[in-house]
Amino acid sequence: MARIAIFIGCLVVVAALTRVGVVPRGLGASNGIWVLLLALIISAPISFVVLRKQRDEMSVKVSGRVDRARARLEANRASEDVE
Repeated sequence: MARIAIFIGCLVVVAALTRVGVVPRGLGASNGIWVLLLALIISAPISFVVLRKQRDEMSVKVSGRVDRARARLEANRASEDVE
């Protein structure tokens, strides 16, 4: 959700800068695509830096789930070997 908010913020800023003339317009009818691509390119590194804490927290949660699933799988294998 935060990543989408960052993208929309960048989209609004790029659209405004394009409208004012600070950022050049695209060729012909490509202005919409130009604004979307430029907003995407700008928002990607911003999201990478700003959302680092959330990404690290999610990584810890996912790795915990993977470890638990791996432990269950090993327990199942061990019980099958005993039988």
